[in-house]
Amino acid sequence: MTSTLVFYSQFDSFEEWRDLLAPQLPGVHICQEQDIDDPDNVHYVLGWKPPQGFFARFRNLKLLVNLGAGVDQLVGRDDLPKVPITRVSDPDMGRMMASYVLFAVLRYARDIPAFERAQRERRWHYLHPRVPASIRVGVLGLGELGAYAALELARQGFDVRGWSRSAKQLDNVTCVNGMDNLNGFIASSDILVVMLPLTLQTRGLLNAERLALLPEGACFINVSRGAVVDQAALTAALTSGQIAEATLDVFDREPLPPVDPLWALDNVLITPHMASIAIPASAAQQIADNIQRLGRGEPVLHEIDPQRGY
Repeated sequence: MTSTLVFYSQFDSFEEWRDLLAPQLPGVHICQEQDIDDPDNVHYVLGWKPPQGFFARFRNLKLLVNLGAGVDQLVGRDDLPKVPITRVSDPDMGRMMASYVLFAVLRYARDIPAFERAQRERRWHYLHPRVPASIRVGVLGLGELGAYAALELARQGFDVRGWSRSAKQLDNVTCVNGMDNLNGFIASSDILVVMLPLTLQTRGLLNAERLALLPEGACFINVSRGAVVDQAALTAALTSGQIAEATLDVFDREPLPPVDPLWALDNVLITPHMASIAIPASAAQQIADNIQRLGRGEPVLHEIDPQRGY
């Protein structure tokens, strides 16, 4: 009996993933949902945000590979059998995320938004550059991607602090952990970079009270999940100037509706959830390896814990 791998994503190329995986998985039929011959032969799913009910007919599913780092949309579903769920752990994803975060931090560290506004007004406007070590950058979340970004920021000479739920150690990064230290961490961040997974514990974590802890004129960067932040409170803080600038790649509703007030704020840079994505050329080998490990009866790598949500 031939095993089937079903691919689902509205954002990624099926053909590209199929062409890279097929040579490494000669005994596996790779197809999309509409081309399944027998649902009982579906042993593997490679997907991103499949709709509710998607997994219900795959009674013999053995592995779900999430096409990305965030798995919040898979936790708590009633159509998903109890099978290992793995995430893509790809150095190129880490590098892509770190480059986005570095771009956003450097843009604020070098006062680029002020120069952009001056240019639109045809006004010569000099601001003396600041030394990176004088700028406190807080990285909220030190998972695989957060740690990669924090280390890159430290390499650039910033005063980098990191917060995580459990204790972490990173070279040249001042690490704190636990909820007791969260408020003080936020209050000591000139630029706050949000890199937390979305879990029951982190949903709405950055509410109006915590956003108000940021130093007046702080900058805010979110590359994690929109629901970690109270978006209305963030919009209010940006409108009043309590938070001076924001770079936002994620939102509580995506796509961000055209009527959302964030679009009209000239102190906000909006990007369409593309800070980091899975790169087929570098991630296909890892996915094939996990399928082969299952075939040999070995545990898979990069498995997530549904109870923790990451």
